[in-house]
Amino acid sequence: MKKEYKLLQGNEACVEGALMAGVSFFGGYPITPSTEIAESLASRLPLTGGKFIQMEDEIGSIAAVLGASLTGAKAMTATSGPGFSLMQELIGFACITEIPCVIVNVQRLGPSTGGPTSPAQGDMLQARWGTHGDHNLIALCPTSIEETFYHTIKCFNLAEEYMVPVILLMDEVIGHMRERIKIPDQKELMIINRQQPSMPPEEYLPYRADERGVAVLANFGKGYRYHVTGLIHDETGFPTNDPKETSKLIRRINYKIENAKDKLLDFQKDNTEDAELIIFAYGSTARSALRSAHEAREQGMKVGTFIPKTIWPFPEKAIFELAEKVKTIMVCEMNLGQLVYEVERAVKGKARVELLSKASGELITPKDIMKKVVEVYN
Repeated sequence: MKKEYKLLQGNEACVEGALMAGVSFFGGYPITPSTEIAESLASRLPLTGGKFIQMEDEIGSIAAVLGASLTGAKAMTATSGPGFSLMQELIGFACITEIPCVIVNVQRLGPSTGGPTSPAQGDMLQARWGTHGDHNLIALCPTSIEETFYHTIKCFNLAEEYMVPVILLMDEVIGHMRERIKIPDQKELMIINRQQPSMPPEEYLPYRADERGVAVLANFGKGYRYHVTGLIHDETGFPTNDPKETSKLIRRINYKIENAKDKLLDFQKDNTEDAELIIFAYGSTARSALRSAHEAREQGMKVGTFIPKTIWPFPEKAIFELAEKVKTIMVCEMNLGQLVYEVERAVKGKARVELLSKASGELITPKDIMKKVVEVYN
């Protein structure tokens, strides 16, 4: 089947992916460098029968998204650092109530207002631990415009499959750079829609999970009445103080992701078989890492790369296996060090861990990485 070629920004590719996945609701508030996502969906969604709403702030935006999702809509929002911070309480609400949604965070330099047009990767730990309490979610990180398109579709699929908020962690470079990509026909893609209850309404319990530990929430307005609360709740959805029910709920919403880890993890390994040094990088930084590793090989250094595409859950097992074979893992991040701590935890002392960090609002270049490689290789 003929494919359409387009020259797209990352933000535009995100929109194309969302539409392919069947997004029907966007609630958001414009913020650099994610604004093009809202602008594009404001004009595109009404053409497909979808709804776009600009809320008063990011708190209202994520609240609207969760309300839309409860009706069965595939719902999303897009933001950047300050807005992502405002969304944290309701991200926790989505985790405990198991309301699926997609949150795009096009990262910029922070904290606070920071550098609105400057690239950074400072929200990596916030994506996992920004909201309070024991919770679990999924976060993906694209390295190219094509990956942004497909990762956006995957975000919707995972949200619908596991009834959980899914975060797309772009950075400003990926959001605003342009590349030529193929847009496939929707019929070629796997699109997942959430389960719906098969029993009659009088027998329905919204939080009686399936064999995967995933709740089956009926779409509001379809004849199934149930209660949704951020309080600890039992299978009926109503609050409970029973310690057994409390433990059962908290463990289930965490383990439904943990137990699916092998299926969820996605990463790219290049030239790791004989490597003595591995460059760990993600997002736009991974592009510089690939170039640097190639140059290092040309200079006789045994350098490989590890690029996580799924950030949360974290690929600790794969990293540990590499650590048993290499001397050094060099982590490259546009922050002062965030995922480096996860790498150190995964390595368990089997290899040396080095950090190349940059928090100046500038991209980490191949030259930056090569300089560090030469410094730490031996």
